[in-house]
Amino acid sequence: MVSTPSSHSDTTMTGDLAEKSLRKSVEIAGASSAGAPIVMADEKSREAENPIDDAEANHVYPTGSALASITVALVLAIFLVALDRTIISTAIPQITNEFNSLGDVGWYGSAYLITGCGLLPLSGKIYTFYPVKWVFLTQIFVFEVGSALCGWAPDSTSFIVGRAIAGAGSSGIFTGAIVMLTDAVPLHKRSTFMGAFGGVFGVSGVVGPIMGGAFAQHATWRWSFWINLPIGAVAFIIIFFITKAVPITKKLTIMERIKQLDPIGTAIFLPSMICLLLALQWGGTKYPWSDGRIIALLVIFGVTIIVFIGVQIWKQDEATMPPRIISQRSIAFGMWFAFCAGGAMMLFIYYLPVWFQAIQGVNSTESGIRLIPLVLTLVAGTMIAGGIVRFTGYYTPFMIISSVIMAVGAGLLTTLTPNAGAGKWLGFQVLYGLGLGLGMQQPSIAAQAVLPRKDIAVGTSMIMFTQILGGAIFLAVGQTSFLNKLVKGIVAINGQGFDAMTVFHTGATDIREVVKPEFLPQVYEAYNEAVINVFYVAVGLAAASIIGALGMEWVSTRKDVDKKPEQTAEEKA
Repeated sequence: MVSTPSSHSDTTMTGDLAEKSLRKSVEIAGASSAGAPIVMADEKSREAENPIDDAEANHVYPTGSALASITVALVLAIFLVALDRTIISTAIPQITNEFNSLGDVGWYGSAYLITGCGLLPLSGKIYTFYPVKWVFLTQIFVFEVGSALCGWAPDSTSFIVGRAIAGAGSSGIFTGAIVMLTDAVPLHKRSTFMGAFGGVFGVSGVVGPIMGGAFAQHATWRWSFWINLPIGAVAFIIIFFITKAVPITKKLTIMERIKQLDPIGTAIFLPSMICLLLALQWGGTKYPWSDGRIIALLVIFGVTIIVFIGVQIWKQDEATMPPRIISQRSIAFGMWFAFCAGGAMMLFIYYLPVWFQAIQGVNSTESGIRLIPLVLTLVAGTMIAGGIVRFTGYYTPFMIISSVIMAVGAGLLTTLTPNAGAGKWLGFQVLYGLGLGLGMQQPSIAAQAVLPRKDIAVGTSMIMFTQILGGAIFLAVGQTSFLNKLVKGIVAINGQGFDAMTVFHTGATDIREVVKPEFLPQVYEAYNEAVINVFYVAVGLAAASIIGALGMEWVSTRKDVDKKPEQTAEEKA
């Protein structure tokens, strides 16, 4: 049952309760001054009847150098995942050249996305029933193994396997970072840290392609994966030595542990996501949408997802996505907001560079640099919102403001023309990025505010899943929209010496080399209309996100702060 504000005000703290809770959750003995290991809470500390109140009131939090070290480790871990999602984009040409594997390009993205997205809900369940520290370290280790295999891959098949392994590791890193944050920082302060996490995620999304291009051009594409190893090692070492997991005292048989992870639901859900993501990856590119293989994949997805929903209703609290959590108002509307915001964000991140390259003639690295205004304001928005939410306690207003500003910024970006100056494309990005930043992390904050401590991992993983899924689905929608509009525009160009097929088989940056000068304005216009057509989809998503924002509960993250300040390691020592 989700706690209400009234239940929070009735919570009182007694010596016996404090002692009992501290035995169950965390022991910190002079962590700041003596460098003693911090003990992260296990699931026993998350089973109080009034979990949001009791656990928050009685929890002992690290301070000083211990907290700083944990924060650095979590930021590095998030940076790894976010960087790995985009750094490969500019390295793919070099990879295909070395492996002679142009036909495998689709799998380089699909393998990572299938395991990363498909295993995300399961990772939330694992964090709920097993020690957070060891699960988190395992996820980092798996990710590092996958990165190492990619970096030293002798052939395309090995590289694809490495991408799949890295994706499996990435599935639980962001969720784990948030769960560890709940054990390190009190609720009313988490918005600031979540803002930092969101900023790192945004920066990595644009820095990734720039770094990947630089490695491919000046060193080797393999550095795009080797770079993960030292960064991951630092995060691993900090978590390993600074934190100490409390042993789980609840004795369960092997079968009981397996049952907790909903093997039936997982066995249905993973193939369902594989079918959906493969259909989205291949539809309109490798195969037409009318191809029997794409239709079969979508039909299998539809059938299996219906069966999965039935299993979740049947399994209830043992389900991968417990109905009790997914039907919670703020979680349900937060998932919708994340789905829409994630879809719109990916459309702009992918298609603004296309506009820069095709119409303004810049290379891939320069087009990435021109996205910096969006990234900087996204980071600024997450930090501003995080700071204000810390003091006001309310995140819902920022989601509403975010939806409005995102929609306005996205709408303005649809007014770009081939002759648009820097003032327009820069200013419109600033507005959209600010709106996105203000709301980006709020659904995850909401999950921590409305859910019991034991459910935060599952709730957060569900929100992250919908955000990633929104990006995957609408990138496919955007691609279809872009190609259909571009084909119509290019085919409509008439003139002696103009070859439409040559344009279709030419990259966006090489248009000027294959099209005669007299036809360039018409080609630019066709590209512009095609990109703007994609932006219309993003506008619709940004506008639709207001439904999620308006549906959120108004729950404060500052419940009981004035009455019962949180204990810190220094105070306890």
